Amino acid sequence: MITNPLLYLFVLAIVVTLLSVSEQKMNFKFFKFIPAVVLIYAISMMLASFGMFEYNKEINETYKLTKINLLPAMLFLMLLQVDFRHFFKLGKKLILAYVLAVFSLTFGFIIISLIFDFDKDMASAFGALAGSWMGGTANMVAVGSALEVSDEAFGYALIVDSFNYTLWVALLLFFVPFAKVFNSYTNAKSSDVILGELGCACNMGVKRYWLLIVLALVVSFLTQTLSEYIGVISKTTTIVILATIFGVLASFTKLKELNGSNEVANSMLYMMIALIGSKAVFDSFSGVGVYVLAGFLILIIHALIMVLGAKIFKLDLFSISVASLSNIGGVASAPILAATYNKSLVSIGVLMAIMGYIIGTFGGLVVGYILLDFSS
Repeated sequence: MITNPLLYLFVLAIVVTLLSVSEQKMNFKFFKFIPAVVLIYAISMMLASFGMFEYNKEINETYKLTKINLLPAMLFLMLLQVDFRHFFKLGKKLILAYVLAVFSLTFGFIIISLIFDFDKDMASAFGALAGSWMGGTANMVAVGSALEVSDEAFGYALIVDSFNYTLWVALLLFFVPFAKVFNSYTNAKSSDVILGELGCACNMGVKRYWLLIVLALVVSFLTQTLSEYIGVISKTTTIVILATIFGVLASFTKLKELNGSNEVANSMLYMMIALIGSKAVFDSFSGVGVYVLAGFLILIIHALIMVLGAKIFKLDLFSISVASLSNIGGVASAPILAATYNKSLVSIGVLMAIMGYIIGTFGGLVVGYILLDFSS
């Protein structure tokens, strides 16, 4: 049993390193279905469940301090390379499809929460899930921290995210050959036109990891200090909002040119997932089926509204599919779906997805607090 806080962090770091490197360097199809982030959580949870860690005062304090310091640092770096200005070059049709996707997901979460009569725990977990389905896993962690989601409920939300996301990607790829039929139904013109290079998803120049780490830690310190004087619902919520604002503002400066922010942010994200997993000890998974079903029904409502919106506003299948997956799947999958329609449209998938880094945190918080208000 591990009682030393440094050894506790070291073991978690080893788990993160082995799985993240395996996903990046080894061409295992396994990771396409179960991403490293889920495995990191699962293995950390298993170590905790088998009694690997003794949660004494020192380890508990280390857990809290590491998590609260990494959270704003991760958000800042994640947003640093987002070019907000490029989003408005997408055109009215694509922006409309993106807004429709965000609205339909919000509506789906609210309706399903009422049907299933969410309790506080489930409501907060689905608030975190909303952060993921409007942004990404980093947004899920940020929103979950702000809503004080229990470690067990967060684990359920992560399972729902992984299972339904995999299913959703498969369905959207399946419908690609039927684009002409769908476009005929909605009287829409295809988006298979070259809109120009809307933004670069690549990294340029020399990676400056240490400078990025210093900047991230400075932002972490500032957000925590300011949260003592500025109150927005809770201290963690305030920290999340301030870190997001700092990240967006910095993306308009030359700090955006610092290369390597994505890698450092992902490292922090994976470590936070491991930390959360290390505190989750499940007695059973008997309740996870309800979570998965609720998540699937949210996607059904989302799909119906997207199709209805496509008919009303004459949107093509590409627009609504990529808008949907840019929310639910993010940068990892939206560009792939876009490329199946036309390789020249990859940048559209990238831009829509990275916008979720901004929208996901605020959208998840809004949905989360609405669900908590409705919860029993």
